[in-house]
Amino acid sequence: MSEQAAAGVRVNVYGHGEATVETGLPVLNRLLARLAETARFDLVLDIEPGDTQAEVEAAAAALGEALAGPLRVEDARGHGAGAMTSAEALASVVLETSDEPLFVTNVDLTQARIGGLGTDVPRRFLEVLAERAGLVLHVRLLNGTDTGHVLEAIFKGLGAALAEACERQEARS
Repeated sequence: MSEQAAAGVRVNVYGHGEATVETGLPVLNRLLARLAETARFDLVLDIEPGDTQAEVEAAAAALGEALAGPLRVEDARGHGAGAMTSAEALASVVLETSDEPLFVTNVDLTQARIGGLGTDVPRRFLEVLAERAGLVLHVRLLNGTDTGHVLEAIFKGLGAALAEACERQEARS
């Protein structure tokens, strides 16, 4: 179990998609549960209460650090892609492990609000996740206008991409 000052996390990348997530932000809890379900990761994530920014950064850092190892085991693929929908929204997520983490997106949700969650919050979550997991992470919104659907499509796509990246490949002769 990887521990942070403000977070506790356990991730089994070879699980069944069961999640117990308590970040203090119900919307983020739901998004991370969808990520785990799509990836089929078993996830337990518990964040100590604080301000929104601190909770988001603690959740992203804890999850990123917990995934850094499985993404880099000797026979892990180390890269993945996922395109997922949520109603009218369609998002594509492509990632690979890197010593120079980077987050790139065309998604602009600066004017939208969902469940009291500031829209810079999901962006900050993804930035910190990429940094702590050591990923080049590209997120593209191909279609969608409803903020809730857009975020769900992104997190489901992220789950699919992470699952693929953690897959073990057979050794080549």
